[in-house]
Amino acid sequence: MGNAMRGVIAFIPSERCQRFLVGDLKEMPLDRTLDLSSRQLRRLPVAACVFDELVKLYLSDNNLSTLPAELQGLRKLQLLALDFNCFEELPAAVCRLPQLSILYLGNNKLYQLPNELSELKELNTLWLETNCFTAFPEVVCELSNLKTLHLGYNQIRSLPSELGQLEELRSIWLAGNQLAEFPPVLLEMHFLAVIDVDRNKIRYFPGLSHLQGLKLVIYDHNPCINAPVVGEGVRRVGRWADCANDEPEEDGSKAASETTAEGMEVQPEEKNDIQGQEA
Repeated sequence: MGNAMRGVIAFIPSERCQRFLVGDLKEMPLDRTLDLSSRQLRRLPVAACVFDELVKLYLSDNNLSTLPAELQGLRKLQLLALDFNCFEELPAAVCRLPQLSILYLGNNKLYQLPNELSELKELNTLWLETNCFTAFPEVVCELSNLKTLHLGYNQIRSLPSELGQLEELRSIWLAGNQLAEFPPVLLEMHFLAVIDVDRNKIRYFPGLSHLQGLKLVIYDHNPCINAPVVGEGVRRVGRWADCANDEPEEDGSKAASETTAEGMEVQPEEKNDIQGQEA
């Protein structure tokens, strides 16, 4: 069935029309995974919420803006993919999934998160990239088991000091925001392995050599006048990344900087590979 026809049928709420979009949902998938991505769905059929043994549910690339309350019946769900939809608010039912550990919310229209998100005690991976956040969603600081946080391509200008409470956090991806300075709280998070502040507005980088867990720092495409000093074995991606930590930059001219940046620029596919390994 073509996408155009699916789009028309998606507006028709009858049960028969919904079966055209999602198929006949009568039996529990053997692998306990249900993939309803790219079906032009405007609402999730309640029939998809009856599989109480379901572990993974993919609803990516639809036209969803709400979810039924029955979703909270999926008590064993560990992965929920809601990226590339039309959510302006996170449905309350999502916050009532006690085993949820991976939540994809990228490429929606979210500008805030509910306080109830803190009830997801098992959540360790959260994707919020390409939404409408103008401030860091502080409820994230209450997700004590969070290991990976993707918040790239929003409009965030600073990070709260409470972020330092996340002692399990190992990678934070903040590319494409509005950070004018390197977030001070990150200087206190010695357990971080990956810091990505690519494509922000940071002019000066403090030393990072005291962050003993650090393995990778991405700082390219910032109007910076220096490169961050890092410990031995830490990979830097950005201007002057191939210079020794104690080697002073030359005249800092725009032409020289751009030449170095071109040589060290991370290609999109390479960055995606790094992010995939962290998820």
